[in-house]
Amino acid sequence: MEDASKRIAIIGSGPAGFTAALYASRANLDVMVFEGDRPGGQLTITTDVENYPGFPDGIMGPEMMEVFRKQVHRFGAKSIYETITSLEYGEPFTLVSDRGTRYQADAVIVATGASAKLLGAPGEDEYMGYGISACATCDGFFFREKDVLVVGGGDTAMEEALFLTKHCKSVTIVNRTQNFRASKIMLQRAQKNAKISFLLDTVIDEFVGTTENKIKNLTSVKMRNTANGEQWVKEIDGVFIGIGHRPNTDLFAGKLDMDEVGYIKTKADCSYTNVPGVFACGDAQDAVYRQAVTAAGSGCMAAIDAERWLEQQAHAD
Repeated sequence: MEDASKRIAIIGSGPAGFTAALYASRANLDVMVFEGDRPGGQLTITTDVENYPGFPDGIMGPEMMEVFRKQVHRFGAKSIYETITSLEYGEPFTLVSDRGTRYQADAVIVATGASAKLLGAPGEDEYMGYGISACATCDGFFFREKDVLVVGGGDTAMEEALFLTKHCKSVTIVNRTQNFRASKIMLQRAQKNAKISFLLDTVIDEFVGTTENKIKNLTSVKMRNTANGEQWVKEIDGVFIGIGHRPNTDLFAGKLDMDEVGYIKTKADCSYTNVPGVFACGDAQDAVYRQAVTAAGSGCMAAIDAERWLEQQAHAD
């Protein structure tokens, strides 16, 4: 095929990146998948995936991503375990990794996903990993029979809280208002769980801890009632931040059109960005659904769009 020599660089893995790689490699394109500092994306820190078609009994997130990876490798896509730190726009595009290696590609698919948001309160950075976590599935085991807080009112917070009940003595969901952004089914699951309680109209103003023998340890949080301003200190064993995610798109700032949050804007009904030859898919451009299955679908779109664009460029030449 004429397109056999055309190279596509996919920045990021996960359902979007791997699906894009699957379709692009089956189209006889030369595919490089830059898996970055979290190979497999967010699903590698997820336990049971129950809502992805084809797995009636569910599947563990890391296992699912390994299945995806094996499938794309079968068709010739190559995983490169490096992080792209800069992208030079041109014909071809030049990608520079954290190792200083330079790669060239005729088209680029952005599938960089998103990362957990943090509160930004004093002490958060200091005690991150020492009593504060943004990943219940990663760290829940370390809080067995402990009392913990989960901050947030969306599906992320409910999922974190429900998972933590498998390990923790008690879980308190802290939400800054009386209202929840969580889906009805997720909220109901949390409300029905005997280990979960709710602390509403409340925020954490500061994380407090101790340092003994150079080992840090979170011991309490300073809390505030958003309705009446009342402040108090609550002793706690751990805090999990579950307030959502932000797109990992800083690399493309100033080049690709984004919304105010940083989600890449794509043209209607396709994955085209404002830069010809650059396509976006998955959580890097999806601020609404942010599901594995929709990410995979958009990865398919990006690969097909890229293949057709490359074909058009070949005929133009």
